[in-house]
Amino acid sequence: MIIMMMARLKNFPSPLFLVLILLITGSKLSEGARIFTIVNYCKETIWPAVTPGESFNGGGFALKPGQSLIFTAPVGWAGRIWGRTGCNFDRNGNGSCQTGSCGSTLKCAASGKPPASLAEFTLASPDFYDVSLVDGFNLPLVVTPLNGRGNCSIAGCDADLRPRCPPELSVKGGKGGRNVACRSACDVFNTDEYCCRGVFGNSATCQPTYYSKRFKEACPAAYSYAYDDPTSIFTCSGTDYVVSFCSSRRRPVCTYHHNRLICGRAMGLRATGRMWWAMILTIIITSGLWNIY
Repeated sequence: MIIMMMARLKNFPSPLFLVLILLITGSKLSEGARIFTIVNYCKETIWPAVTPGESFNGGGFALKPGQSLIFTAPVGWAGRIWGRTGCNFDRNGNGSCQTGSCGSTLKCAASGKPPASLAEFTLASPDFYDVSLVDGFNLPLVVTPLNGRGNCSIAGCDADLRPRCPPELSVKGGKGGRNVACRSACDVFNTDEYCCRGVFGNSATCQPTYYSKRFKEACPAAYSYAYDDPTSIFTCSGTDYVVSFCSSRRRPVCTYHHNRLICGRAMGLRATGRMWWAMILTIIITSGLWNIY
């Protein structure tokens, strides 16, 4: 089931507008499904991609700055979400992207071409999720679980690694030759040590390198190399997810579940029941929510 709504707001991110529409219409979501709100806080249009994408508008769509889409995925779904940049698609959905391309189509049926920041999910009991930079970096990416049970930590990388990318890993292509992505050391040097293969293909021998340490220092809640499990993979039960591009890990986020608005921020703060009416009114008054265009 897909809730295909788009909103673009002044001075406020669009997910709240979406959940308010859902609140007014009284839409109900299926029991046991996970609600995904995918939102673009970047200053440029991006083209999120999802594989497998049957529950996500076929696996690809465009989001302008401030826009979002809400989807539901069934328990048992396991897949990846990432962002594509610099894309140009025709009316038939054919084209190409500067980073994160999954081929020549808007709807992705295959994984993205590195380098790309990846959000990875296995929906079960509990869910497992992470943000991985093992295949490189192209956009800040944060995963925030809401209304779940368990650890439910915020995963991701809200730092922009492109300006600070080591020259040997840089992918240039922007205006003035700016960096548009940062490759992984494995992708660049293709050695067993950097790729965690051969004699380095286990957690005892595959250790952090100079490059993975730089990624980890900037993004401590994201995978920096293949065996970076203890600080990078998280679990949560019965949760919804907000997948945010170019967002801070401390930014408050909202989702709509079982006719309730659920809002939170870092460390799992959440508001449900009667509290959310006060929260909505406060946000509307302070944020100028009525300035919709």
